[in-house]
Amino acid sequence: MHHSPISPGLSWYEAALAERPEYPALDGDATADVVVIGGGFTGLSAAAHLAKAGTGVVLIEAHRFGDGASGRNGGQLNTGQRAWPEEMEAELGFTRAKALFDLAEEAKAHLLGFARENGIDIEFMPGQMSVAHKPRHVKAYAAHAEIVASRFSYPHISFMDARETAQRLGSTRYFGGVRDTGTGHVNPLKLVVGTARVAAAAGARLYENTRATGISAAGGKVRVTTPSGTITADKALVAVNAYGGDLEPVSAAHVMPIGSFIGATPPLGADSPVLPGFEAVDDSRFVVRYFRRDREGRLLFGGREIYAPGDPQDIAVHIRRQIAEIYPALRDVEITHAWGGYVGITMPRKPFVREVMPNVICAGGYSGHGVMLSNFVGRLYAETVAGSRDRLRLFEELKIPPFPGGRRFRAPLLFLALNWYALRDRF
Repeated sequence: MHHSPISPGLSWYEAALAERPEYPALDGDATADVVVIGGGFTGLSAAAHLAKAGTGVVLIEAHRFGDGASGRNGGQLNTGQRAWPEEMEAELGFTRAKALFDLAEEAKAHLLGFARENGIDIEFMPGQMSVAHKPRHVKAYAAHAEIVASRFSYPHISFMDARETAQRLGSTRYFGGVRDTGTGHVNPLKLVVGTARVAAAAGARLYENTRATGISAAGGKVRVTTPSGTITADKALVAVNAYGGDLEPVSAAHVMPIGSFIGATPPLGADSPVLPGFEAVDDSRFVVRYFRRDREGRLLFGGREIYAPGDPQDIAVHIRRQIAEIYPALRDVEITHAWGGYVGITMPRKPFVREVMPNVICAGGYSGHGVMLSNFVGRLYAETVAGSRDRLRLFEELKIPPFPGGRRFRAPLLFLALNWYALRDRF
């Protein structure tokens, strides 16, 4: 069975997928109205919506669709932006914070609607909890639930005290948190495969195993070079997120790849005390832990490790250790699949959407809210091509500073910073 050459380990999603259609590599030059680089959520969603609107689109992906973060992530949808709305309000004022919150709500509805309308079984399971790993964080969660409900008119969120948290998690490791019944979690690779199918059926020309080697804009045209041909288009969307390498320097300076790793257990059984409501969880650590039980009752447990282990055996050891901290009874649980990949983050944890050269827009840096936001940014890009940029502009106007230290010093600086935060989480 194929596994991604760009990320370690065979994911449970991939192992369980009944079919994963292959798309050809580009063979020769091509022209289009729009060229899309990147076959993850952002690019495939853009291609589907562009093609449905009658726009000629060519999409290229260096590996297989979903081999980056889109097909290998924790599957959690979340609510709002990555920064809490009260933080957004402090920075941007209420009107813009509310507009961004509402946009994220629309993104959630859009994702679920898109799957429903196109018959994509994304294995949606309702419910998400965000929990405090230190007692001093509990007050902030209580205030958060109240603010989101009252000021941001979101009725699905409630505060959980330590007792309710322990009951719903099946663990006494956390001290309180919030529960959100207005969101949930999905199988991300099924969404990737389904979105590609929709795009192809609508007439998008999709190519896998076709790497972009360069991009330039001149004379009103955009040219994307590949080893097997050049694509000429009026506009381009660069949607490579954490996997951009040296393709486009502006986005590379603003979006940092961070390794994230997940392990899957066998189904735990209906009588397991672990997450009896099958909800998803994320915690208050800076180096966040995120976990959920899927439709069959498997525990999918994710955590970021600083020393990116390249070997699935190593990943399994790290993940099992993290599981045991929260669920001591699972300290010897079998890890059937262990895998990793790269999440694209920005300094302020907000998406990076910018026109980086004439008619070339880059989008990425969803910072952990990618499942929901990326699919919608793809749709907003298609709206932009059709002449309506107002909603994409809400993201374009966010202030995203580049990472300090330039390309050369970013990685060592981030490594130091993450080690510092990981230590801080522990004590």
